[in-house]
Amino acid sequence: MAVNQVSARSLEALLGEWRSGASAYLALADRIRLLTLDGRIPTDTRLPAERDLSARLGLSRTTVTAAYRELRDAGALVSVRGSGSRVRLPGAAPARADDPLGGILDFSKATMPALPGLADIAALAAPELAGHLGDSGFDPVGIPELRAAIADRYAARGLPTDPEQIMVTLGAQHAIALLARVLIGRGDRALIEMPSYPHAYEALRGAGARLVPVGVSAAGPGEDAAAGGWDETALLQTLQRSNPVLGYLMPDFHNPTGRSMPVDQRERVLAAAARAGTVLIADETIAELNIDRVGDFLPFAAYAESVRSGTAVSVGSVGKTVWGGLRIGWIRADRSLIRKLVSARAANDLGTPILEQLIVARILSDLPAILALRSDELRSGRDHLEGLVADRFPDWHVPHVDGGITAWVNLGIPVSSQLALAARTYGLLVPAGPQFGIDGAFERFLRLPFCYSPEEMDRAVDALGLAWDSLLRHPVTDTGYLADVV
Repeated sequence: MAVNQVSARSLEALLGEWRSGASAYLALADRIRLLTLDGRIPTDTRLPAERDLSARLGLSRTTVTAAYRELRDAGALVSVRGSGSRVRLPGAAPARADDPLGGILDFSKATMPALPGLADIAALAAPELAGHLGDSGFDPVGIPELRAAIADRYAARGLPTDPEQIMVTLGAQHAIALLARVLIGRGDRALIEMPSYPHAYEALRGAGARLVPVGVSAAGPGEDAAAGGWDETALLQTLQRSNPVLGYLMPDFHNPTGRSMPVDQRERVLAAAARAGTVLIADETIAELNIDRVGDFLPFAAYAESVRSGTAVSVGSVGKTVWGGLRIGWIRADRSLIRKLVSARAANDLGTPILEQLIVARILSDLPAILALRSDELRSGRDHLEGLVADRFPDWHVPHVDGGITAWVNLGIPVSSQLALAARTYGLLVPAGPQFGIDGAFERFLRLPFCYSPEEMDRAVDALGLAWDSLLRHPVTDTGYLADVV
């Protein structure tokens, strides 16, 4: 069995700006622990030899030895003579007796609560299962009624679609991974935004891609809310010079910045992708969570068809709009690609559950009303979070967004990883900024979702306040919990 290991050079890149006011060995141990907790260093990965890492980081070997010992004492590292030192997940830290927050609050999941009445909808859909029991139940493409409902939804949004252009998947992440596996060959280049959804990085790398990042920024302090967005010059040059086989974009309410790509920019990007022969995947799982965006925006693929330029594949799901527990997503693509995807799918799974498809088919007919409800909830949550952060952290900058479910908060100083680790001590799980980038970027940023209740957001900001204060007083050395970013 192959052993995962990280080289001293790769670990240096992952560490980023790890040095703090703490002793060097404590700061190094804390950063390696956070990388493990966040999944950036997979469990059971072998760390570099102490001699190699000390030379790479310009530290004494004694310092690295002390850091590894600190990790072993915390249960985050196991060392076996002759086999090296491997990271592990430490046991969950016990609740603090003086924890004023009363339990764990997980803000690593940027997801809406379950749609009210969802259980009733499921009960209504259940009798329809009888009509499918005569078949094998293995469904690699999607039941006809759901594919038709998804196609109708695209048509209503301005993108005429046939059911044959739809494949139903096990959520959006499954769709992204399947597309990557079919479209990418090992060593091919893939364009990706930075920051971006971390599991998209993983899916593309898992397919063997070499990632080519292009920046997306939120409005900075003192800038107009319309500032920021995609670095178009870099984006177009990357398409022209790198010829990536695939590009992964979130053009509407980008996760984590909340930005939306202007219509004219979409057309220019699609034209450049067509010239480069690049297939663009538009992740639209959050695209319909509009709060108060001005203007009309069609699905990304509609612009490709309107200007007859470029190939755009759409990915969607109900995980953000309805409930994450309904593992139903889809791919909209041309028929030939759908056939390739169906053929390739059996290597990893044998289809999507029928009952969940029946539930979602019922839901899609009521989606406009559901989206109106979600818009009201998100508007309230966004405004509440903006006010909380402004009151508690006047030096932080929260860009105002007009849709989506997250705020990309600028902390002003590069301490995101330390703050995320300290927040665990006070019962809050929140992903550090570098989790959304490559090679340790974004230490000045923290992603905060505003899709939780006012009480939960109050608790989260209280925890961040305690963590921020502790960060100013002494270094972070506490263990925490694994957070899987959604």
